Amino acid sequence: MTTPRMTRYDRNMLRLMNDPRGRPLYTTAPRRRLAVAAHITLTVAIGGLMTHFYLAKAEPMWAVAVIAVLLLPWMLATGVVNGATRGLLELRERALDERQSAERNRVLGRTHRAMTLLLTAAVAGLLVTGALDGDAPRVYAAPLLIAVLMAHWLMPLWVAGLTAQDEPAEEDAKGDAEEDEVPAL
Repeated sequence: MTTPRMTRYDRNMLRLMNDPRGRPLYTTAPRRRLAVAAHITLTVAIGGLMTHFYLAKAEPMWAVAVIAVLLLPWMLATGVVNGATRGLLELRERALDERQSAERNRVLGRTHRAMTLLLTAAVAGLLVTGALDGDAPRVYAAPLLIAVLMAHWLMPLWVAGLTAQDEPAEEDAKGDAEEDEVPAL
């Protein structure tokens, strides 16, 4: 069995996802959690504004302007979380080593379970709302389905960002090696 060779695209993406310039933004677990929280917050804000634009009686063009402004920090937060995961979900399988491939499978499994719960809650919410009103809430169905679709698309990134492990510090590895050496007498 032969392994497929990496293409120029694969090498460029691997280099981009492992670029050391962004590491200060996600070197520790609290920073990674903050980046994921910022990404989730921006996603919810953009989704809320889209829902407002969809459901508003008047033409709220201000919502479109605010969405356009929020997209730049959202894209930056996406890049930070992708960098924190070292491209776990963005790289092709042939660009990942065995450990990363196993981690990708774990992330996708966790995401699948979380999305099952989210979809169940969304359906139950629509059914309960419809039962209370005596009619299916058609007005809210489209925004809710779009929100669930966005969560389905982004949840693997969020789970990967939250479960990413710290990289061993170079000083720690160097200090451990020096401690193992026996001093000369």
